[in-house]
Amino acid sequence: MAHHVLIVDDNEVNLALFSALVKKLGDCEASTFARAPEALEWARTHDFDLLIVDYMMPELDGIDFIRQFRATAGKEGIPALMVTASDQKPVRYRALDVGANDFLTKPVDKIEFLARTQNMLNLSDVQRKLADRAAWLADEVRKATAEIVQRERETVLRLSRAAEYRDPETGAHILRMAHYAQLIAWTMKLPTADLDLILEAAPMHDIGKVGIADAILLKPGRLDPGEFEVMKQHAVYGHDLLQGSSSRVLQAGAEIALGHHEKFDGTGYPQGLVGQAIPLYSRIVAVADVFDALTSHRPYKKAWSLDEAAAYLRENSGTHFDPQCVGAFLDQWPAVLEIRQRFTEPSTQSQAL
Repeated sequence: MAHHVLIVDDNEVNLALFSALVKKLGDCEASTFARAPEALEWARTHDFDLLIVDYMMPELDGIDFIRQFRATAGKEGIPALMVTASDQKPVRYRALDVGANDFLTKPVDKIEFLARTQNMLNLSDVQRKLADRAAWLADEVRKATAEIVQRERETVLRLSRAAEYRDPETGAHILRMAHYAQLIAWTMKLPTADLDLILEAAPMHDIGKVGIADAILLKPGRLDPGEFEVMKQHAVYGHDLLQGSSSRVLQAGAEIALGHHEKFDGTGYPQGLVGQAIPLYSRIVAVADVFDALTSHRPYKKAWSLDEAAAYLRENSGTHFDPQCVGAFLDQWPAVLEIRQRFTEPSTQSQAL
């Protein structure tokens, strides 16, 4: 493997000598600088394997050079040899403090120079191999994590669709409302991790419907008060089904399942929470879910127009819905229309989130 050594010394004779000695190591080249500021600028933007720097220099001494060099991102591990006089122990102590690895003593002995330089280059090789190994391991971890996330995402989506077999809602509805929810979260400037989490967890909002009897779940007309009380239990069932998991996605799904029918004024169910006491994810999903439900055809109702559904959100902002969530949704109307168009065909039911 070819090596590259940076040599910094204001003495041209030393530069020539050190450069000639470096070449004797074989497959090794040197970049030399007589002015430390120029060398420092070069060092910050170039890759090399070893720094050899003199202590006594007029514009920037060796200690300040190493200090500033070490402060440059990505240069922390490059070995540094500093050239000093044999009686300069305090200087050596300071050099060690700022990141020097070893020293060459003036007058420089050729055999010592070659030995110490080779040792530092060997150290550089080991550090590079360790860095490559760490990068490889990090890449393998990313791949394994991505596979786990993908499997979890697929499991969640299939779990969410389990309710479809007992409910007239479609897979396209699940995908639309999940993307609407993510859009609202993005507009509200939630962190990226939250955007991904709500996209994956929102489809589980109605998973509790698997526990509702067909006579109630599939009833074509309006539910009577007793039947509606039973239907409201799907929020609790969904929460009970998902809670207690170590998965952040299922934890978020449990929260959403329990709270997406709460209303901002406290008249919702199952807990009658008010305002900010309703979890944010649930407040977001409430807007996304109702809008898509209103604009979707069902056996028991016709689809509302987009304008009618938007007006409903505005009229119920502050009572049913969190005004901030409604505002965030309506502020992104072109994106809402794009999501609705993207997830309309039956084939979208097979698409991943």
